[in-house]
Amino acid sequence: MEGRPRGHAPYRATRLWNEITKYFRAGMPLRKHRQHFKKHGSCFTASEAVDWLHEVLRNNSNFGPEVTRQQTVQLLRKFLKNHVIEDIKGRWGSENLEDNGALYRFPSTSPVKSLPSPRPPKENLENLSRDKERLLKLPHLSGTVKKHELLQSLENLGKKRPDTTKESKEDTLHRKEISQEYVQETWRNIILIHLQTILGLPSLEEVLQPTQIVPEYVMYNMTNTSKHGVVILQNKSDDLPHWVLSAMKCLAYWPRNNDMSQPTYNGFERDVFRTVADYFLSLPEPLLTFEYYELFVNILDLLQPHLERIAIEALQICCLLLPPPNRRKIQLLMRMISRISENVDMPRLHDAMGTRSLMIQTFSRCVLCCVEEVDLDELLSTRLVSFLMDHQQEIFKVPTHLQVAVQDHIEYMKMAQCKYQKEEICAILPTYSYCKQITPQEFEEQKVSTSQAAVAELLENIIKDKNLSVKDKKKKLKQFQKEYPLIYQKRFPTTENEAMLFENKPTIKQPMLSLRKPRFRSLRY
Repeated sequence: MEGRPRGHAPYRATRLWNEITKYFRAGMPLRKHRQHFKKHGSCFTASEAVDWLHEVLRNNSNFGPEVTRQQTVQLLRKFLKNHVIEDIKGRWGSENLEDNGALYRFPSTSPVKSLPSPRPPKENLENLSRDKERLLKLPHLSGTVKKHELLQSLENLGKKRPDTTKESKEDTLHRKEISQEYVQETWRNIILIHLQTILGLPSLEEVLQPTQIVPEYVMYNMTNTSKHGVVILQNKSDDLPHWVLSAMKCLAYWPRNNDMSQPTYNGFERDVFRTVADYFLSLPEPLLTFEYYELFVNILDLLQPHLERIAIEALQICCLLLPPPNRRKIQLLMRMISRISENVDMPRLHDAMGTRSLMIQTFSRCVLCCVEEVDLDELLSTRLVSFLMDHQQEIFKVPTHLQVAVQDHIEYMKMAQCKYQKEEICAILPTYSYCKQITPQEFEEQKVSTSQAAVAELLENIIKDKNLSVKDKKKKLKQFQKEYPLIYQKRFPTTENEAMLFENKPTIKQPMLSLRKPRFRSLRY
């Protein structure tokens, strides 16, 4: 892994940060508070912010129900540091925020982070252009190949066979010899096609460059596996240390299959768990690598119930890209924490935290994080690890359809014939109709549709909130209009529509019954 590039700037994470800060400013309830015999308007306590934001994050598909209250506090500290909020005296820049009654407010402006340029370097652009050309036109390969049965495995796809016929000078049909380099290029292109169609992206430039796909890793991860589908490493120095493997096996099959030599004692399982955790947390790079951070973060959009199958298939391919030692380690780790979480006989490993939450919170940072500090790193990694743990058996299955696609294409090229040796063969790589192809403009519109729907729902909640006074509701709507003018205009196209919202509230309450007043006669004659 040394010397390899460490990926792109966290474009997706920055965009998600901007969305959540805007949503927080538009939706967080504000009211009057009294502190030190003084009234403060349009503010909120830290605990109120934690309550509201925690519920929002738990119901957001990008983060999920695994988000803890403490993580919400940490995010609010990032808000304070980046001047998304300030204390009641206007101070900000530190992370000195606790889950208490301290008062905070929004500054007059809402700072958003500038998005890193998603454009790849010039060299990568040139490589990408060349790879796109190869998708449509594959070069002629000289030489002949012996007739034989269909390829039995991926390893022998690229092996050369001795010549069995002699070429004539003219009008002779030539069978094509398939080199190992050609096989690797085919793997790279087919993986790009599959990922692009699964993710529904018009381009992969922002998340993955062709040079980041190492076909040798993919082929090794698919062919060198145990009967359980776990990668087997030829170089044992890249494997987990024996004592870590023993500790992981001990926890995964607790209390049976305990192969630890020393006798157990009260709290023994906690010490074993800490041993495993310390090893993974000491790794110099996350298991999904810095290089693929942007790729895996983009898959978070798919972690929704109705997109579960697509997310699993996307993660199947992405995990194949990992260096074999990384794939083996994360596969064994996910198997272990999944077994521990489901083991009813496992004693409590933490006094205040459930076993499942402990697994996710402990190992999330050693699975996914960015080489640059990203404020949402922990929340994003928590969501991904939760999904990996729940679907680890399917995600780490070898996707045989990729192998079939490569074999079919190679066989087509081996059987292709042309009259002249220098003539090029035009071979279109297979395409897959997972979803309807859309234009870049349609993609941009669909990309924000989910966020817009959530914001539109927030607007409806403000409108229907019976606990808000007319004055507070008008103030909240005005603030919403400033943050999301297009969504507000769509809901209230004219001022008349807006005025109708408050017309059904008469200033004078009418009597329930209309009683006729009695007529009194004067007592004077």
